[in-house]
Amino acid sequence: MRRVSEIASFHAHVYFDGPEEEAAARALREGIAARFGVRLGDWRDGPVGPHPMAMYQMSFAPELFGSLVPWLMLNHSQLRILIHPNSGDERRDHLADALWLGPPLPLDASALAEERIEAEPPGEVNTTPTLAP
Repeated sequence: MRRVSEIASFHAHVYFDGPEEEAAARALREGIAARFGVRLGDWRDGPVGPHPMAMYQMSFAPELFGSLVPWLMLNHSQLRILIHPNSGDERRDHLADALWLGPPLPLDASALAEERIEAEPPGEVNTTPTLAP
């Protein structure tokens, strides 16, 4: 059995395709920043790494999972969101131990490390929440 303490952080990848979904993704990003202490990553206008389409990533501490993920469940506006742990097993984290909001997308497994890597901590928070979740 694995221990929950192996999870150093979580990533959520918000995918979008076309102008309508891009607008929804921007609105969701603003809502997240206003409500949660996360690290919002760069906006990607196309595929990157294992991710097959435009997206942005957020990194968050395990303590936020219980409030952030339910909020995303209720507010994802039909966007596809991949949520995965960062345990140091990149391939397993993305492909086997992940959650999807909306229909899953096929990830490029060849872009994921096969060997264990150092688990990524949540990083420095770059949002300043002003609203309650």
